[in-house]
Amino acid sequence: MLTLAYLLSAGCGSAYVTVTTSALGKAVGLSQQAASAHLAELERDGMVRRTASGRGRYIRVTDRGYAEMARMSSLLRAAVEGVPHRVLRGTVVSGVGEGAYYMSLSGYVDQFRDMLGMVPYPGTLNVRLDSDSTGTVLALGASEGTLVQGFADGRRTYGWVRCYGALIQAAPGGTAPGDRPTVRCHLIRLERTHHDTSIAELISPRNLRESASVADGSKVAITLD
Repeated sequence: MLTLAYLLSAGCGSAYVTVTTSALGKAVGLSQQAASAHLAELERDGMVRRTASGRGRYIRVTDRGYAEMARMSSLLRAAVEGVPHRVLRGTVVSGVGEGAYYMSLSGYVDQFRDMLGMVPYPGTLNVRLDSDSTGTVLALGASEGTLVQGFADGRRTYGWVRCYGALIQAAPGGTAPGDRPTVRCHLIRLERTHHDTSIAELISPRNLRESASVADGSKVAITLD
């Protein structure tokens, strides 16, 4: 991950930047040949993209590469501090309307009822997480949470859903009125999603916008069990 860290520090997270393999090798303690081979490996894994213009070679870290660095950052923070950072912070945003459809499919609903003891309200609450919280979610282990299996209905297949128990509350200073009620919910991670990694989706038997007194722009805190 030293290579990705160096590339991000060189500005490759937001634009294509010229980075020579000799400079990269010197920065991360590799020979020029080894640095070149490592870049090729990262490109095959979808972590970086490279392009050529004239004699120059330009590199950019992809969203997948950034997400992997965020995940590693969260793991390292947990190792150094001794306890995982389990409070997520972000802002409520509108979704694209797909949550109501998927949360109403019987292949999911039956499993939610059997495994979580609840039937979700038809829709998800979407929260755009800050960078630290995004890393925390990406670092959640495969052994955590409850796995709802994917299924097929004869027309198409649907991916798995992993559910993590949580509490949501509007943060002080946000746009939500009242005494900021705390509401039980589940954060879900999907095998297939149109959202980027910074978007957390929450489900509950209740309408979370109403029960947590939040709206688009509300700052919220999500505490994972």
